[in-house]
Amino acid sequence: MVSRSTPPSSKRPVGTVTRGTTNPNRLRRMDRWIAAAHGAALRRADAPVAVDLGYGAAPWTAVELLARLREAAPGVRVVGIEIEPARVAGAKPYEREGLSFRHGGFEVPLDGGERPALIRAANVLRQYDEEQVAEVWQRLCGRLAPGGLLVEGTCDEIGRRHVWVALGPEGPRTVTFATRLGSLERPSDLAERLPKALIHRNVPGEPVYAFLRDFDRAWAAAAPYASYGARQRWIRTARALAADWPLADGPVRWRQGELTVRWEALRPAG
Repeated sequence: MVSRSTPPSSKRPVGTVTRGTTNPNRLRRMDRWIAAAHGAALRRADAPVAVDLGYGAAPWTAVELLARLREAAPGVRVVGIEIEPARVAGAKPYEREGLSFRHGGFEVPLDGGERPALIRAANVLRQYDEEQVAEVWQRLCGRLAPGGLLVEGTCDEIGRRHVWVALGPEGPRTVTFATRLGSLERPSDLAERLPKALIHRNVPGEPVYAFLRDFDRAWAAAAPYASYGARQRWIRTARALAADWPLADGPVRWRQGELTVRWEALRPAG
C-alpha cells in the first residue's frame, strides 16, 4: 500500500521521505513540455495553482517551475510540497509572490481544499514498489481540478534524459521520452529513466520493450541523417515510428528532443 508508513486517515502526510537529490535545471525538459502541452489550460483556469510534489532537499525545481509556467500562464501560482519538515523550513526563505512551500505528501494539502490544475511529481515514485504506483496515481489524479494534469516521471541527475507519464483525472494518457540529443547513443539509453510503472516491464513480451526495440531500429535506419545533425536524425526516426506506433506529437516537439506516445500502446501487459 502507498500508506505503508502513514494511514490515509492520519493527519500526518501520506508517503515516505525521498532521497531529496536535486540540481538547478534538472527538470527543464519536463517544465518546457508542460508549458507547451498544458499552458493553454492554465491560462483558461481561474487563478490556477501548480504543485511541485516532493521537490527535494533544495527548492530549485519549484522556483524554476514558477518562472517557466508564468511564461505560458502569467496568473499561475506554484506550491512546493515536501514530506520532510526540514526541507520545507529550508525553502521558506525562497517564498515570493506566487510561490509558497508547505509540509505534506500524496494528500496534496492546499488551502480550503483547493484543487491544483497541475501536479508535477518528478523522481518521487522511484523508491516505491511497482504495485503501489496505480494507487498513488489514483490518489493524485483525484486531487486534480477539472481539466487538470498530473506529470510523473524520472530523470538523470542533470536532466539530460527524462521519461514521464502524463495523466488526467481519468488516468494515464501519454508517455514522453526526452533527451539532450547530443548525448544520445541510442534511444534505448532512456530505458534506465523509465518511470516506476514501466521500468520493470522492459522485458520481452511487454509493449514498452517492443517500442524501445523499434525505436532503436528506426534510429539505426536513420543513421544517414546524422550528417545533418542529431536533431534531423531524431525527426526522421520519429516519422518512421509513427507508421507503427500512435505518437501524440509532431515535428515541433520532436525538434526539442522529445517524442510522446499514447499510454495505451505502452500499457503493461497482464
